[in-house]
Amino acid sequence: MRQYESVIILTPLLSEDAAKEVIAKFRNILTEGGAEIIAEDNWGLKKLAYPIQKKTTGFYHLTEFKAPGELIKKLEVEYKRDERVMRFLTVALDKHAVAYNEKKRSGAFNKKAETKTEEVAN
Repeated sequence: MRQYESVIILTPLLSEDAAKEVIAKFRNILTEGGAEIIAEDNWGLKKLAYPIQKKTTGFYHLTEFKAPGELIKKLEVEYKRDERVMRFLTVALDKHAVAYNEKKRSGAFNKKAETKTEEVAN
């Protein structure tokens, strides 16, 4: 099984609860298809770089998971069928991206910033 990252942008017309329901729907599709969800990150309501469907904001959500390749096609078909999803992007991660994500989750990048602020304080 390969490791993937999938980012979806949901329409801003949804409430927080409705957005969580949509995300739960896609999480269920992944788990029922045999995927192992590694990490999820809800970025919340963000301004878009350019208008999509005359909307300037959207709910962003990132999911990192391990899954068989056939599941990706099924997941993307479900993204296309759901009118609440404005855009999506699913990317297969190489070994460098996997290592970077593991470091990011463990907080390795934040530790360097903390030590610099401590040095400045002394």
